[in-house]
Amino acid sequence: MTAEPVEKPTTKTRYPADVLATLTTDATAIMARYPDPRSGLLPMLHLVQSIDGYVSRDGILFCAEMLGITAAEVSAVATFYTQYKRHPNGTYTVGVCTNTLCAVMGGDAIFDELSDHLGVGHDETTDDGAITLERVECNAACDYAPVVMVNWEFFDNQTPESATALADRLRLGEDVAPTRGAASVCSFKQMSRVLAGFDDGRADEGAGAGAPTLAGLRIARENDWRAPESQVETGGSTGSTSGGSAAGPVGRPGSSAERPAATSSDTEVGKDKKPGEDAK
Repeated sequence: MTAEPVEKPTTKTRYPADVLATLTTDATAIMARYPDPRSGLLPMLHLVQSIDGYVSRDGILFCAEMLGITAAEVSAVATFYTQYKRHPNGTYTVGVCTNTLCAVMGGDAIFDELSDHLGVGHDETTDDGAITLERVECNAACDYAPVVMVNWEFFDNQTPESATALADRLRLGEDVAPTRGAASVCSFKQMSRVLAGFDDGRADEGAGAGAPTLAGLRIARENDWRAPESQVETGGSTGSTSGGSAAGPVGRPGSSAERPAATSSDTEVGKDKKPGEDAK
């Protein structure tokens, strides 16, 4: 008795069978997170980057086939977001923030020095495939400007000299620890899998927020500063109220002396608050 032939899945991709099977399992898990499976396209694009190192032709076709959409629709998304690469990326993406504060603090000089040192420009990769250099927009680390990121890990308070030394260590294959975050920097492919939503077990490595980030909170606590209590207006009006002045030209209310006194309605609104809620 002859065995029944195994039906192969219909696909236009050129992935080997074992790679395709793993991708399919992971993509199915991604799709199951959402009421509409098409919402899984963004993490699925990170998933194919974790295999190919960029959003390849096969990656686009795979996403389209899994989600039942066209390759053109997938490409439209992949070309919109800068975290998706349409050509092979280096093992490490070295991003130099050149937005306003980092630029003022030396970000442009860092990028120019790295570009000369590595012999590549923006979104270009070194010949050894180790580093892709990028100009990046604000990474919300202005308190540590100028900032360089390696696969989205922070390297704070950089200089042209420290940034080139960092790049040299990455090219030598050394383990490099960021200023904050993981104990060591992972590869672009490993980082892409994390962005696809698969835990690598390293979320709690390294430091979190540093002293400059927490300085404002520390000073507020030392001085017992609290946010002012909001004035609850009655009658549904958001404009001027009887006995008070209208909001200023940028929509801020007048001084406390100009605001109306609290009414019984105000007291009623706040009577069910739990202790300490006003301080939040």
